[in-house]
Amino acid sequence: NVHTYLYCTFMSLVVTIKIFSLSFCGHNVISHFYCDCVPLLVLLCSNTHEVELVITAFAAFDLISTLLVVLMSYLLILTAILRMNSAEGRRKAFSTCGSHLTVVTVFYGTLISMYVQPEARHSSDTNKMTSIFYTLIIPMLNPLIYSLWNKDVKCALQRTLKR
Repeated sequence: NVHTYLYCTFMSLVVTIKIFSLSFCGHNVISHFYCDCVPLLVLLCSNTHEVELVITAFAAFDLISTLLVVLMSYLLILTAILRMNSAEGRRKAFSTCGSHLTVVTVFYGTLISMYVQPEARHSSDTNKMTSIFYTLIIPMLNPLIYSLWNKDVKCALQRTLKR
């Protein structure tokens, strides 16, 4: 979608211009695993309150708006499931939605803890661990979470564990 690309480009430009209009000092070593705007704030000598406010506002808007779309989708799915005549069909649909909701909850929970927090709570080590969680751990867990809701995979896992 063109609007999404334009919004992301605008957001990135605003944050980048805000950060690089301030002065840097110190050791100039970014203690992080990938390029992100929050770890750069530690290297700034200037007052970072305004740029932190901009980052938090964009992050909150992004997280809340996308979460609302996901929740609205699940609400529509839930109403469709409840209209199903087959109890077995409802059970399967709820099972599939359960795995999706697990992934969504873990993903959004870590993002919210990373980006929507008071300035005083920013800890470099905590941010690194949270970043590892949502960039590495969650994507690695997705296949496991989704496959464990599959009856055949559950049975195969149970047979393997009984050996």
